[in-house]
Amino acid sequence: MLSIKNIVKEYAKHRALDDVSMEIEQGTIFGLLGPNGAGKTSLIRIINQITAPDSGEIFFNGEKLAPKHISKIGYLPEERGLYKKMEIGEQMLYLAQLKGLSRAEATKRIKFWFEKMEIQSWWKKKVEDLSKGMQQKVQFIATVLHQPDLIILDEPFSGFDPVNAAVIKDEILELNKNGATIIFSTHRMESVEELCQHIALIHKSHKILDGSLKSIKNAYRNNTFKVGLAHDLSDVTLQTAYLLASQENDEQTVHTLKLKEGFAVNNLLQELIPISSISSLEEVIPSVNEIFIKTVKD
Repeated sequence: MLSIKNIVKEYAKHRALDDVSMEIEQGTIFGLLGPNGAGKTSLIRIINQITAPDSGEIFFNGEKLAPKHISKIGYLPEERGLYKKMEIGEQMLYLAQLKGLSRAEATKRIKFWFEKMEIQSWWKKKVEDLSKGMQQKVQFIATVLHQPDLIILDEPFSGFDPVNAAVIKDEILELNKNGATIIFSTHRMESVEELCQHIALIHKSHKILDGSLKSIKNAYRNNTFKVGLAHDLSDVTLQTAYLLASQENDEQTVHTLKLKEGFAVNNLLQELIPISSISSLEEVIPSVNEIFIKTVKD
């Protein structure tokens, strides 16, 4: 859906994006990650045509990105942009009509979403009377009301309690199931694990990691396993693995073991079976959070 090619963006003497390229496939939830100041927001603003790149191109469904594509994009910015003194119902109507909906169609869709989010009584409320989380609900509805093909969510869970965060997560998954492509920018790595199929990591204006979540996690596997045993291994020297840590509980001792070069997990099991009964075996696969920290530090 979105082909980003060699984007460069500078502000005064600061280069916010340096030759950034990525492909976002239709129907995916794409995690756009990076520390503060990495360049994520600059790229999002360029996709939304709020600013333009100094060089490089973006293609939307094979066409060079143009003003006509704005109606096909829904954008939830990290900095909220609702009018505080305006009634919520009228504000939703105004924003929907900016995206090309008629007043009648906008009214119909707003009522549908207000019922879905259980906020039917909010029509006459003003934004300034709502909590941050409530305002976020309203802004989320404004983002998806015109049924965009591409939805860009910048920290969508900010301000939400766990219950409402789960509601929004379910809505994101449903929108994606119904065909929407979603760019998801966040610092909450557990949300990335739950939602994203593909991620890209930007750091200091450069893209430093890009690929499917599964392939990236596989690439960072390091032959480390947690093995539950009936006996302690602290006094045992293994030929197949290094003992990294041990943790005792009521029923077993869980050992974290890293395989030595040239050995497989079956070799480890063959060595352990004569020593102790084995109650559990689990490979330690790095989380997105661990991969994020390691890649940025490296």
